Amino acid sequence: MPAALAPATSLRLFDDRVLADPFPSYSALRRIGAAVYLEEYDVWAIPRHADLDAILKDPDIFGSEGGTALTALANQEILAGTVLASDGSAHTKLRRVLSRQLAPRAMRALAGRITDRAERLVDQYTQSSRFDAVALARHMVCDTVMELMGLPDADREVLLDGAAATFDVFGPHGDRYQKALPLASRMGEMLHEKLTRDAVTRESWMGAIFEAVDAGHIAENDAVPLASAYTAAAIDTTVLGLADCLVQLAQHPEQWQILRRDPIRWATPAFHEALRLEAPIQGFGRLLTRAADIDGVHLTAGDQVWLLYGSAGRDPRHWGDDSDIYDIRRPRNERHLAFGGGPHLCAGIPLAELQARAVLRALAARCSHLTLDGEPVRVLSNLLRGYRSAPLVAELSPRTSASGIRTPEPCQQGPLP
Repeated sequence: MPAALAPATSLRLFDDRVLADPFPSYSALRRIGAAVYLEEYDVWAIPRHADLDAILKDPDIFGSEGGTALTALANQEILAGTVLASDGSAHTKLRRVLSRQLAPRAMRALAGRITDRAERLVDQYTQSSRFDAVALARHMVCDTVMELMGLPDADREVLLDGAAATFDVFGPHGDRYQKALPLASRMGEMLHEKLTRDAVTRESWMGAIFEAVDAGHIAENDAVPLASAYTAAAIDTTVLGLADCLVQLAQHPEQWQILRRDPIRWATPAFHEALRLEAPIQGFGRLLTRAADIDGVHLTAGDQVWLLYGSAGRDPRHWGDDSDIYDIRRPRNERHLAFGGGPHLCAGIPLAELQARAVLRALAARCSHLTLDGEPVRVLSNLLRGYRSAPLVAELSPRTSASGIRTPEPCQQGPLP
């Protein structure tokens, strides 16, 4: 419990009404204080960018082990020992396993395949002018991640349902949490069944994980949980972030035209601006290993904080008075915290950027205008924010013939950097 004068609120952060539009609540929390005790969940909300950034860079005091999720079951039985919920040398050991596969050199080697896939899918989805931004993003990301991980396509739906459910398990007890547990378990069972040495290639991510096991770098029972964590993180965050980026561009036609005029320059900032504004993961927990002050609010060892990435992305103290506006030319918008920070900074950022650039550049080459074709449908999740469906209308560019063959323009050619 907080001291008598510490900031506190009865806000039910995980109610459907708040999840549907959390930003007024985030704004109120930022006004109340740097750390605000959420009475309903016995956790301290951290709503401001500067404080989140400092906490993420100080894992010795604000640890992931035992505090990433809001329930003891998730922390002790589901997440214990995983790359998401470990610190120090244990975290470094697990993270190192796929470092080569996610390094810039590996991304450069993938660029041609990712570009080809994006152009093929964009041509396919825009052929009739109407398409679902979420379906396009999901098709792009799932094909990429499942191929890299070495997963069979037949298990796609189990993986998608389980990955989304995994993030619900991070939240508090409730109906959403209870419904998610069996779906997340089913994904784990499927991965244990499918991801065997005989079923994957040495070139796949799973092959690299088994090599690390055989070399004694990680334990055998770390293999599938590591694959599960990377797969879930690589799919949902990129799908939701890319789909939201397309919706933002459809809602802001002047931003779309800026991107179209120079997609090589603006594709990546357009993606990061969407991540800043609508963080795909809205929050994660940390556990204090010893007492600490957060801008004058005293917390004790054993207290749990809930890092509100979705609030930090709109904090006017950091982003200015126009922090609620989508602007792809915003300076240094890649410094948002939607991908975390410190030792737990998302290892898959280069892959997410690569896929987003490829899709945005393919769309810029093919479509002169993007507009909404009805109201997008939101996902309601304990952690995730994004759309379940987002219907768009694409007006084909005069540079694209009816057969889908493009007339090249200098600003839209060349390999992804």
